[in-house]
Amino acid sequence: MDDAVKFRLYRFSVWCGVIVLVAFIVAFTIVGKLTPPPPPEAGAEEIAAFLVQNRTGILWAVVIMGVFAPLFYPFAVVTSLQMRRIEGGWGLLSMVQLTTAVVAPTGWLYPLAVLATAAYRPERDPQLMLLLSDQFWLTYVGVAAIFVVNVAVIGLSALVDRRDRPVFPRWFGPLNFVLALLLLPGVFVYVSTGGALAWDGMFAMLVPAVAFLIWKVILIVVLLRAVSAEEAEAGQHRAAVPTTT
Repeated sequence: MDDAVKFRLYRFSVWCGVIVLVAFIVAFTIVGKLTPPPPPEAGAEEIAAFLVQNRTGILWAVVIMGVFAPLFYPFAVVTSLQMRRIEGGWGLLSMVQLTTAVVAPTGWLYPLAVLATAAYRPERDPQLMLLLSDQFWLTYVGVAAIFVVNVAVIGLSALVDRRDRPVFPRWFGPLNFVLALLLLPGVFVYVSTGGALAWDGMFAMLVPAVAFLIWKVILIVVLLRAVSAEEAEAGQHRAAVPTTT
């Protein structure tokens, strides 16, 4: 493949991350009106009223994520391709990042589909709506702990990079470990019905959500710079190779 085309595709893949991030914010906050979440203490009638009132928005939120979430796959691949440069080929870190990142679209779409099921028929028994709503929030918030490994291996790759011009800046490594720790409390929603570790709590939802958004923006910027650096290295390599007549 021509280098110009390759790096154009790389940049498009990074920008796919921007598209998914914007779609995610629009779907969850503006269209679906799922932030802030209803508290775990809410009863069946309250949850049913919320779902009926926001039925159209919730259903369209699933449509939005169904259209745009698959764009996360190119973003996941280009991230692993940059980590591959650090490892000198496909290695443990780049492969772990890739295999854990491909779970992300399912981790968004499946819980949303469950909530859409609850809202789909307004006449549904409120107790069933409550059940499906619980499944949505427990899955959506609780599954975030899976991505601790994903974020951590990206950070580890930044720390083990011994290149004169590292692919990721050194400070990016510790930043990933901080985010990994912030995502971990999400798993405790399964044993919390209130407080900071519940699905609407500070440590399970608010802090990880804000930290994730900040980290994702930084990751996008870092990846764009890494792709530009790789393109420059490729250009220098071509210039160094003598041409034959």
